[in-house]
Amino acid sequence: MGYRVAVVGATGNVGREMLNILAEREFPCDEIAAVASSRSTGTEIEFGETGKMLKVKNIEHFDFTGWDIALFAAGSGPTAIHAPRAAAQGCVVIDNSSLYRMEPDIPLIVPEVNPDAIDGYKARNIIANPNCSTAQMVVALKPLHDKAKIKRVVVSTYQSVSGAGKEGMDELFEQSRAIFVGDQVEAKKFTKQIAFNVIPHIDVFLDDGSTKEEWKMVVETKKILDPKIKVQATCVRVPVFVGHSESLNIEFEEEISAAEAQDILREAPGVMLVDKREDGGYVTPVEAVGDGATYISRVREDSTVDNGLALWCVSDNLRKGAALNAVQIAELLGRRHLKKG
Repeated sequence: MGYRVAVVGATGNVGREMLNILAEREFPCDEIAAVASSRSTGTEIEFGETGKMLKVKNIEHFDFTGWDIALFAAGSGPTAIHAPRAAAQGCVVIDNSSLYRMEPDIPLIVPEVNPDAIDGYKARNIIANPNCSTAQMVVALKPLHDKAKIKRVVVSTYQSVSGAGKEGMDELFEQSRAIFVGDQVEAKKFTKQIAFNVIPHIDVFLDDGSTKEEWKMVVETKKILDPKIKVQATCVRVPVFVGHSESLNIEFEEEISAAEAQDILREAPGVMLVDKREDGGYVTPVEAVGDGATYISRVREDSTVDNGLALWCVSDNLRKGAALNAVQIAELLGRRHLKKG
């Protein structure tokens, strides 16, 4: 006996990826619903590679009563309206927006890192999915933190345009085409030209000079992993379609060598260590696309601090950073709380 699962925001990048991953991982669905705004109502969308077509239902009229799990990829606006409604109707919401992440009575989950926190979902019937950059980082940090206790992390991100949705991907394509044919380059989605450029600005600026994306990485890491960890983030948009990369400098309380870290990461859940220290012996975003792993390369000791390491971290942001993590949360929820059969 399986679950009744609704994917809300099913026609967007992350929603489509959720449907793909549910099908790939053979999540036990007795029924699956694709739900989106009125603009998409009645259109058809494929359920992964199953060949099954789903007719999109209007979120405004969708009744969540009797549905077990709703995976939300609809953005904060629609989520604020419909997630509490779904939760009140007895459907557990797993939300990909930033809306509920820092609510104290809503668990923020990365299954490889803090699975026990899911037990608190009953307070609101809502579980939050973290920011894409945070998700891959804490998967890399968790096994190292368990070994040597992390004091401080300095992270610079190299975030793909898919993190800004379809509009971001379209803008990179259109600007690249315009440059090649000599047309005028126009910035609409991003604040500056993204083609053949990098932009050190994601989300809005805060009073202290950081951006909200950087703030998310700080506070979410503390909530998921350890409130004592200090985090300094610089988040940068780069002209890559899919796949976020991060350069991490980590300071530990206890001594840990690069070789020890490599051994730990080699066995860590959700991590794939590719660190050959030779030409091409590392992973780039292009190679991570379509995969669920968090790839770690360039592990080395940081001589500027006591007990320091530096490493390179890459993941498919539409998967581990969003859709895959949400489905893994649903799998964890099923194992621990919603057992059927």
